[in-house]
Amino acid sequence: MEHPVTPAIRVLRSAGVTFTPHLYDYQDKGGTGRSSAELGVEEHQVVKTLVMQDEAAKPLIVLMHGDRQVSTKALARQIGCKTVAPCTPEVAEKHTGYKVGGTSPFGTRKALPVYCQASIVELPLIFINGGARGFLVSLAPAELVGVLSPTLVDVALEK
Repeated sequence: MEHPVTPAIRVLRSAGVTFTPHLYDYQDKGGTGRSSAELGVEEHQVVKTLVMQDEAAKPLIVLMHGDRQVSTKALARQIGCKTVAPCTPEVAEKHTGYKVGGTSPFGTRKALPVYCQASIVELPLIFINGGARGFLVSLAPAELVGVLSPTLVDVALEK
């Protein structure tokens, strides 16, 4: 089956990134547990793209392991904000151009600051959304760093 050519795929191709597309049977609210089971990979390797905002409603992206949660208190402290909270699906879609469940950090509608859980870049391979529901791409974390230049943070909590 052909994978979709999303803004994320265009960004990866134009940056010369080596990636492998992976399609799976998307389920609403299935999350990274669903995608990791479908693809037969550890949920820790599946990176979720979370759209959040600070107290001034400035949007930002947080990349987190699928099997972890973001400590919004630790994140706010580490990036110098008072508070950080998830955006509503409507607001997230407005900022990124992607539907929730298909949000990629690559090729967002607006350039957003990207914060990445530091332990993600230590993995040999990561699976991250390719810009559509039911569509992940696998790539080396160094490629993600090369394209996005994220700020590394340590804000992971056990689920």
